[in-house]
Amino acid sequence: MSTPADHDAYVAAAPEPFRPELTRLRAILARTLPDAEEIVAYDMPGFRVGGTVVASYAAFSRQCGLYVLADAVARYADEIAAAGLKATKTGITFTPRRPIPEDLVERLASASREAATGA
Repeated sequence: MSTPADHDAYVAAAPEPFRPELTRLRAILARTLPDAEEIVAYDMPGFRVGGTVVASYAAFSRQCGLYVLADAVARYADEIAAAGLKATKTGITFTPRRPIPEDLVERLASASREAATGA
């Protein structure tokens, strides 16, 4: 995919099987981070608070990813593993068949904002 102009363009250009999950993720993040600015950074749609990108999401050929600050992933590492999801230092990968639970997305986004702003 080329660099998207905005979140809508990114989702529209993503592989069709991932579009519903990306739309769901965007809605959860927007609701959880109402003070965030929707941006595109690093060729991914994201949410910025106080100059820091606190959450981003992406679609790849076989999976999707949610990206938050490292402190958030570390804080919820046990829950991520219990959900059967794979994580790196700042990302969690998932598929539409095994999506990230909504409440976990909310906690990860909130923890990422806390790590960025101290609040």
